[in-house]
Amino acid sequence: MFANSPSASHSRRPRRSRARTAAVTVALAVTGVLAGTVPAAQAAAHSTTSQCGGRGVDEDAVIRYESDVVIKAPLSRIWKLQTDVERWPSWQPPVTTAERLDHGRLKPGSRFHWTTPAPATPTTPATTLSITSTVQELRRNDCILWSGPAVGEGLRIDEGVHLWTFRKVKGGVHVHTEETWTGDQVEADVPTATAALAAGLEAWLHDLKTTAESHTT
Repeated sequence: MFANSPSASHSRRPRRSRARTAAVTVALAVTGVLAGTVPAAQAAAHSTTSQCGGRGVDEDAVIRYESDVVIKAPLSRIWKLQTDVERWPSWQPPVTTAERLDHGRLKPGSRFHWTTPAPATPTTPATTLSITSTVQELRRNDCILWSGPAVGEGLRIDEGVHLWTFRKVKGGVHVHTEETWTGDQVEADVPTATAALAAGLEAWLHDLKTTAESHTT
């Protein structure tokens, strides 16, 4: 979830102005996990238009980030990469393990468990987050929404809510993602948490774009 340098084609829209001051600090920590830099967060108004099946991220959360990228690859390929959870570690360096907790295609109610390193911040130690996600909404080749807690030694996110939407556009597929975090610990340092969330989403989009566009089948 934490960081790589984003593609130049990304449009970044973090949604808390206080994130700006902490972005550089978190970026330096992130480079210890993955090479690259993290974009500094910039303020933007909160939009509630992005949804899947009428549901979206937590509107009341103070930690939130959203971003977009256009991927020059077939929608079917992008969707398969995103929903074949157990293969995430093969193309996302920040995902160290991933397993389904049920069988068949992902659908509402499906659950999966995955782990990812979290670098040290001024208030939390370096750790590995253990995340159990439950799919809340899914529209094939259109959108997916999942949520769940992330727990590591000395770090806890009570609930992360993560939305992805996919739209065919001229020359490829427009991928939009946004996520919110809630929990007393992360809300105690909103700028640092927001910058860490931003780093993770930018890394994910970067890896998804790179993998989809380089795929040969």
